[in-house]
Amino acid sequence: MSARTHTRTHRPAATDTVEVRLPWWAVALPALAFAALLLLIVEPGQAHASAGDPALGRLLGHIAGLLPA
Repeated sequence: MSARTHTRTHRPAATDTVEVRLPWWAVALPALAFAALLLLIVEPGQAHASAGDPALGRLLGHIAGLLPA
């Protein structure tokens, strides 16, 4: 009586990796929290450029313009 041999199944390399799928709110909530904290630090009415670095003031003004008032 002969013993049965088990054939080995070869898996592709991609099945050994872990796939992580995040819901939309897992990305949106940290972004909203960052924007809210940024607004607490620099309010849109007080965001004006300093004499040494006018680009920073313009950047903050553009960010404040993008956010709803």
